[in-house]
Amino acid sequence: MLDEREAPVPVEELPRAFNRQALPVRTAIVAAGPIANFIFAILAFWLVSMIGETGLQPIVEEVKPETIAFNAGFQVDDKILAVDQKKTPSWETAVFEILAASLEKDDVPVRVQDARGMERVRLLQLAGIGDLSDVDDPMAKVGLVPHRPVIPPVIGELVSGGAAERGGLKVDDRIIRVDDLALNDWRELVKYIQKHPNTIVDFEVERAGKHITISLRTGAKKEDLSVGYVGAGVRNYDHLLKQYQVTVQLGPIDALSASVEKTAALSWLILKMTGRMFSGEASIKNLGGPVTIAKSAGQTASYGLVAFLRFLAGLSISLGVLNLLPIPILDGGHLLFFAIEAAKGSQLSERLQAEGQRIGMIILLMLMGLAFFVDFSRLLGS
Repeated sequence: MLDEREAPVPVEELPRAFNRQALPVRTAIVAAGPIANFIFAILAFWLVSMIGETGLQPIVEEVKPETIAFNAGFQVDDKILAVDQKKTPSWETAVFEILAASLEKDDVPVRVQDARGMERVRLLQLAGIGDLSDVDDPMAKVGLVPHRPVIPPVIGELVSGGAAERGGLKVDDRIIRVDDLALNDWRELVKYIQKHPNTIVDFEVERAGKHITISLRTGAKKEDLSVGYVGAGVRNYDHLLKQYQVTVQLGPIDALSASVEKTAALSWLILKMTGRMFSGEASIKNLGGPVTIAKSAGQTASYGLVAFLRFLAGLSISLGVLNLLPIPILDGGHLLFFAIEAAKGSQLSERLQAEGQRIGMIILLMLMGLAFFVDFSRLLGS
């Protein structure tokens, strides 16, 4: 940027130098970056809303005993209509709203429609539940399981050279039992294998009407060595899933309003979680550096345009919020200097600004180091 503090500026260019601009102009220039991040997120969410988001219907299939949801009176077949007065057209939006509300409140009202069609309010008392953002499935910790199809444990594909293929499993094999666990659902098999990396496992398989036993050693996922893996995929079950899904699609005007609300809500959620991480109330596992970002980008891109746009919107919001933190060297730090300048009527001395930049650089390097540490901890499975 043209600035006398960075390098000599030709006399004819001096009126254009950044340091000679009025305070409102400098503020607008610095704020333009984060604002662009939020505008991009709004546009991405707007496209997603018009294309349509497909998710699970917000219907409860199981309420785990002795949990917060059980104590709140949730029943099987409850349909979640709203969380803290915010509508939840899908299970995914219900998860987001409960997570967001948990950062603000101890008691969260959830409006449901029960199996008889009556609307009721269940009060989730979240005090003492801990950090919901630190678990893979916040709803499971609350005690709720969504209505979803039973997926037959039938192999639909095998990874070439993977543990399953090497061990003798074949496409169309139906897994009856793994060790002592009888199977009715593919998800049960996945959970079992994930919990047993690098372990000899016995599979009881139905093949061509006959039951056979196959023993094989599980592997481990490259990105997380503590997670077991065999290299087998389930037979396509899209026809079963459709009856449990709901597609939320909005017109251009409604989609724009919804995208602005979603961007604002996610920005506030990220800001709250950042504050909780700095205060030690939330786990640093919520951080993600370049490795996590690259991995997530690849995964979401493989899921389709809508998932990738959602990821890009979330990433853009994270960058916008990060840049607005009042840390010198970030845009938020510059805006902090400008606020002080507006209050005192003159610019801070160059010496003070330079010292602030050095401190900001140290803080930023520490944050980057922490993000890389978390990334590689995930890779090494620690």
